Amino acid sequence: MIPASPLSLQPVRWQALWRDAVRDPRELLALLDLPQLAAEISDEAAARFALRVPRGFVARMGKGDPNDPLLRQVLPLRAETRAVEGFGLDAVGDAQAKTGAGVLQKYRGRALLVATGSCAINCRYCFRRHFPYAEETAAREGWREAIALIRADASVEEVILSGGDPLSLSTAKLAELTTALATIPHLKRLRIHSRLPVVLPERVDAEFLAWLRALPWPVAVVIHANHANEFDAQVDAALSSLRNAGAMLLNQAVLLRGVNDDVDALAALSARGFAAGVLPYYLHQLDKVQGTAHFEVSDANAKRLHAQLAARLPGYLVPKLVREVAGDSGKRPLQ
Repeated sequence: MIPASPLSLQPVRWQALWRDAVRDPRELLALLDLPQLAAEISDEAAARFALRVPRGFVARMGKGDPNDPLLRQVLPLRAETRAVEGFGLDAVGDAQAKTGAGVLQKYRGRALLVATGSCAINCRYCFRRHFPYAEETAAREGWREAIALIRADASVEEVILSGGDPLSLSTAKLAELTTALATIPHLKRLRIHSRLPVVLPERVDAEFLAWLRALPWPVAVVIHANHANEFDAQVDAALSSLRNAGAMLLNQAVLLRGVNDDVDALAALSARGFAAGVLPYYLHQLDKVQGTAHFEVSDANAKRLHAQLAARLPGYLVPKLVREVAGDSGKRPLQ
């Protein structure tokens, strides 16, 4: 493994670590002693959807391992540029679920806010890699339209912060939103979907934790880890801090060819996450977004792996195997 940078006496602010992310695919390969993979890189794919990966996440990758499961999640490959039938720009029906700028309402009782288009890491399988963030973010104009829509719909009991990654926003910006949401009497829960506690655990700082503790609702933080190697001591500490601040922690993963499509990897992910205080939630079949077909695992293989996982682990460590289908009233279980 690549050694992480030595700790300084003063912690580096997460924003500085964000700015210092690796953005050049060839620099990433040089850091990992993998020059032979340069032939697989697509400059076209990187131009369409840029490489971005925090150096702390790079430090968890195996040096000299071309099949490292963390590397495969972020490296822009020539396979992304091939057109594949059935893979489009909006695989999960975000456009048809839009009720306002950056507000999606797919399921009863819930409103999802696309809080920002920014992420600390660009995952190559991202289902919103083609989303028009410039026009569709709920944070525009001080969240005014999003707040009005939620206030007007008494059926909405839960707000889900998504993106991009909502924790890429400053804590002050998040507080601006939740201060407004707290004036809506029918809201009962807040959910935050974020990859940052895993890929940039420094984001979980004292200011953020103080904000989290002060929220008036029960809070679920849904992290996103696809492989056990994504966890390390810093991630464990960030997750512990989130739990101590009152958040329930869940993990959702995506089944990805070449990353976690074997039962040993899936079992290790559930066990490692639970050791860090996170319950498995969903194992998603790949959303069929243009540029991601090389990650696809067939439904037959997905069901076989899930059955093997259920035979190996106690039920609370087995995530639900699901697919998101545009227009459905909830995630569709794969039986």
